[in-house]
Amino acid sequence: MSQVETSVHGHVLDIHIRRPEKLNALSLEMYHDLCRALAELDDNPQLRAAVLHAEGKHFTAGIELDEWAPYFVSGEGFPLAEGGIDIFGLVGRRRRKPVVQAVQGYCFTWGVEMLLNMEIRVAAEDTQFAMLEVQRGIYPCGGATIRLPQQMGVANAHRYLLTGDRWSAEEAYRLGLVQELVAPGQQHAAAMNLAERIATAAPLAVEAVTKAVDFAHHNSESAAVEQIFADLVPIMQSEDAAEGIRSFIERRDAVFTGR
Repeated sequence: MSQVETSVHGHVLDIHIRRPEKLNALSLEMYHDLCRALAELDDNPQLRAAVLHAEGKHFTAGIELDEWAPYFVSGEGFPLAEGGIDIFGLVGRRRRKPVVQAVQGYCFTWGVEMLLNMEIRVAAEDTQFAMLEVQRGIYPCGGATIRLPQQMGVANAHRYLLTGDRWSAEEAYRLGLVQELVAPGQQHAAAMNLAERIATAAPLAVEAVTKAVDFAHHNSESAAVEQIFADLVPIMQSEDAAEGIRSFIERRDAVFTGR
């Protein structure tokens, strides 16, 4: 059985992690499959958003450290295969389309680091988060030392990165790391609902928003403002923009085609 399966529901790609017997520990095979799934999302013009979720009681308990240790000790970083998109957003091409991630139970180490790289996050109320690396003699290398302080606050990030302590779904929601809390078992449905709502919006505009937010994180405010107006021109010239204006005048829902 594949450790990652994908299926298409309308304009939404469903990315399903399936390794519950190992608590969805991240293997090299799973990493490559997830990177290929994100490339499928970006490369298929019919897809507009994705949902990422995992089978079983827990999203993940961590990584297969024995598989990953040789890459970490070599200093080579993540072994991104040609054509894939890094799930941590650290190497290779940038992802253009949004992903909603749904988590439950344990969401440890790489699960948190991938979460920090996704646009919208849904958590079951039983979710426990943790960055355990310092308890294993290593430290996080999937982006947590960069993004957790940005999204949680520097002192809050130090609180968990330096101890390996867990934090709750309620704490993650309070700090803005997750956007919706749901009853256990409802996280996938809630994430699908959000992704389907994204998929009804204008695809070119959604991609432009995703790019603008990412660009602003990596560049100055003045550069980000300049880029906004540069990217706005082709959006305003698109068929979808014309459809949006017509739907406003005609007082109806717009039907977007991505052109």
